[in-house]
Amino acid sequence: MYGKENSRKNHQSTANSDAPAKRRYYKKKTADNKQTADLKPEKLAVKPQKEVRKTPVKIIPLGGLHEIGKNMTVFECSNDMFILDCGLAFPDADMPGVDIVIPDFTYIERNQDKLRGIVLTHGHEDHIGGLAYLLKKVSVPIYGTKLTLGLVEGKLKEHGLSGKVTLNVIEPKKTVKMGCMAVEFIKVNHSIPDAVGMAIHTPAGIIVHTGDFKVDYSPIDGEIIDLARFGELGSRGVLALMADSTNAERPGFTHTERTVGESFDKLFKSAEGKRIIIATFSSNIHRVQQIINCAERYGRKIAVFGRSMINVINTAIELGYLNVPKGIIIDIDAMNRYESEKIVLITTGSQGEPMSALTRMAMNDHKKVNITPLDFIIISATPIPGNEKYVTRVVNELMKSGAEVVYEAMYEVHVSGHACQEELKLMLALTKPKFFIPVHGEYKHLKKHGDLAIEMGISNDNVIIAQNGNVIETDGYRMSVVNQVPSGRILVDGLGVGDVGSIVLRDRKHLAQDGLIIIVIGIERATNTIVAGPDIISRGFVYVRESEELIVEAKQILSSTLFNCSNAELKEWNTLKGKMRDALSDYIYQKTKRSPMILPIIMET
Repeated sequence: MYGKENSRKNHQSTANSDAPAKRRYYKKKTADNKQTADLKPEKLAVKPQKEVRKTPVKIIPLGGLHEIGKNMTVFECSNDMFILDCGLAFPDADMPGVDIVIPDFTYIERNQDKLRGIVLTHGHEDHIGGLAYLLKKVSVPIYGTKLTLGLVEGKLKEHGLSGKVTLNVIEPKKTVKMGCMAVEFIKVNHSIPDAVGMAIHTPAGIIVHTGDFKVDYSPIDGEIIDLARFGELGSRGVLALMADSTNAERPGFTHTERTVGESFDKLFKSAEGKRIIIATFSSNIHRVQQIINCAERYGRKIAVFGRSMINVINTAIELGYLNVPKGIIIDIDAMNRYESEKIVLITTGSQGEPMSALTRMAMNDHKKVNITPLDFIIISATPIPGNEKYVTRVVNELMKSGAEVVYEAMYEVHVSGHACQEELKLMLALTKPKFFIPVHGEYKHLKKHGDLAIEMGISNDNVIIAQNGNVIETDGYRMSVVNQVPSGRILVDGLGVGDVGSIVLRDRKHLAQDGLIIIVIGIERATNTIVAGPDIISRGFVYVRESEELIVEAKQILSSTLFNCSNAELKEWNTLKGKMRDALSDYIYQKTKRSPMILPIIMET
């Protein structure tokens, strides 16, 4: 009895002594269970960062996308807006009679009260050629580098705007305020001096626009692209990169311009005893400098042909961008005083333009230059897409005259001013943008550039291949196309701006393809009787004297049609014209399978 009771006491005592330890154990276990519960998947998810939305910025390309040339982009934030570049494009084969093509300025005119200025990346026609037409509609200051504005000033004089526009020279590394935005100029290399890219500082973030660029580590003027600044901007955080896509399909790097100088030196040696004629882009001042250097080295004088070439060279000399030894450039009329083997002609026409100096020389239609077997001709340019057949025609005609012709496919007499794939990748790597918008190129160029960006790690959703007129909006967090504004092309023909539209172009194509037939009849209004005609005049359709039978039958059909018209129809001239047009059109198509434009004219007597 005593033993059992003692045993119970001992057990109770042991249990009581273990109680604190058990409590500690159960507490720890409960805590562990609670900690485990806290680590459940739904609690492991990272708390989403709060979206920081900033003042929206709009990017509106009005030209330069899905095309070559006509580059123009609007940047807009709150009540402030500025324009980056305002270029032109050259007409396609389906624009007969058109001189140039410029962007549609409708959106600018509607919002000109917001416009703070125009900034220019460089002085090529596809970036400044439309400027004078815009400045006739809006008054706004222009910002650009010294050479760019020197070329702009020449254009303003041609359009009667000299002295009416404020031109502000801005050097690279300087910044211009544009309302709530600021534009920083950054040095880049291109085929023309004084080219810049832009860093656009906006409330939503930094937008980098490269302009036309390439990476040349040994440029003619010694001014290397400011890669360090692009890298600094990338380390700070670039919201969006807008980059030149012209050469996005070409692998590798673009050669330095000095390659062309080395080729010129070899060609000048091989052209001993011959006159040298070099056709190149008028704006390629670096190339002109290398031609001048070679001419001096080989004891030759230089004559310059082509209005645009003369204008650009004079501007470059005035502003100090060309180093020209005294007496090396001679007047065109003084050429005859020198032996032809001591002459170098620098001329326009590297694209085979019908009215250019080189084309007129090739067609034996130039007043001062006749091509002979003693001419050595260098075409220092690559044909712009679409111009290949014109260049080939000029080369063929020059060769028929016995001249030796060297062009880009044979020797390194041309290098591009645009970045190839490895340089485009370098720009992407330096700037590290969140969003990417390829610019300056046809759709295939933009698409290829977008693919390069995706390869470099940019999200597919963050690559925007836009179209002219798209309103791309960003708040620093997202970027998307939110609207569309008027865009397109305005055709310039002579002094007419925009008066040649789709209907006029359609008529021109019709006339070019099938010609014109004019029907003339005379009606006496008092008696409502036909007193003259029908007469038929043909232009561009058939030669009347060799197609008398066709013309006679056509007149008979028209006479029959008029005879069957009632008095009411003879009074209603629009109806009468339609009946004559239909009757003759059916007959002509049946006989010739052609559809010329038919123009009835009724004369009242």
